[in-house]
Amino acid sequence: MEDTLTLTWQEKVAEYAALSEEMGQLHPEILELAYQENWFKLFVPEVYGGANKKLPEILRLEEQLAEADGSLGWTVTLCAGAGWFAGFLNPELAADIFANREVCFAGSGAVGGEAVKTETGYRINGQWSYASGALHATIFTANCTLKNENGEDILDENSEPVIKSFILKKAEVNILPGWSYFGLMATGSHAFEVKDLEVPENRTFTINEDILVADSGFDYPFLQLAETTLAVNSLGMTNHFIQLAEQSFHSRSSMRRFSEAQIQFFTSELNRCKNEVQMLREQFYTAFDESWTELMNNGQITDAKLNEVSSISRKLVHTCWRTASVLFPYCGLEAAKKGSEINRVWRDIHTASQHGLLTFEV
Repeated sequence: MEDTLTLTWQEKVAEYAALSEEMGQLHPEILELAYQENWFKLFVPEVYGGANKKLPEILRLEEQLAEADGSLGWTVTLCAGAGWFAGFLNPELAADIFANREVCFAGSGAVGGEAVKTETGYRINGQWSYASGALHATIFTANCTLKNENGEDILDENSEPVIKSFILKKAEVNILPGWSYFGLMATGSHAFEVKDLEVPENRTFTINEDILVADSGFDYPFLQLAETTLAVNSLGMTNHFIQLAEQSFHSRSSMRRFSEAQIQFFTSELNRCKNEVQMLREQFYTAFDESWTELMNNGQITDAKLNEVSSISRKLVHTCWRTASVLFPYCGLEAAKKGSEINRVWRDIHTASQHGLLTFEV
């Protein structure tokens, strides 16, 4: 493999981004870079070989990753985010899982399966969609409704069906190819299924209950953790798109295709978009950093601050895809060319915008 020290990681990613998209998964050179940098273990507690990074640093890194390549940023964010579950796992199981240098979690937040309680564990059947990184994942997480042996729901104290998450190993799942969307193509976000899979008792976990192993700040609320990590992906992709849009327009304007008035109009639109995105970026990180400080100083975050973090995350995401839509018409046919860099970034932004967690701005 080429010595990665001869290139910055951003240059390395740029070199292979188009090849990754063509392959429908991250190129082996980029996967190797991710293993070297411990990107898939960003949220894993240090005792299990985690990267020893905290959420403020992770968010800014994920923004940079997404700016370099949307598929890389998205895959690392979703896979590393699933690795956050490490703190809720049986310690012996977790130690075994994370001993693998190439460990990578993939999964789905949807409840796609049923788990029947048995004498030694559970019997699982189900199908789950949109598992980013599925083609190179070593571990899959799956949410299931618990059933008794008669097929009846097991209920909690509020008479609601009990839902638990399960750890599944790569050899136990069947990948269902189906990630045929026009963006984030190298995430390989395919579906997976299991049929009559028997797993032991220690393969189940429940987040936000018993934290078995944790680093400082591990108890940052999961909803806002998910919202903020997704938001910085849209931000990074949009930073990239703005740069490419500016380059594209000026390469065309140098051919004297536009009048001075038209160039001035575009410049005004570009600056307005840049300023709006930058302003919201600053507001986003200010709100998040304040929430982190509350957690570190007080052991908890006020509801008002959590609501502020959620609100600015959503506003930032919506501003990002609107910015791409505003600037796209000024970029020429190169922006509509399937194999071009600017087209790839535009497609990635609009595919990321379809994540259900941030669909609505309010």
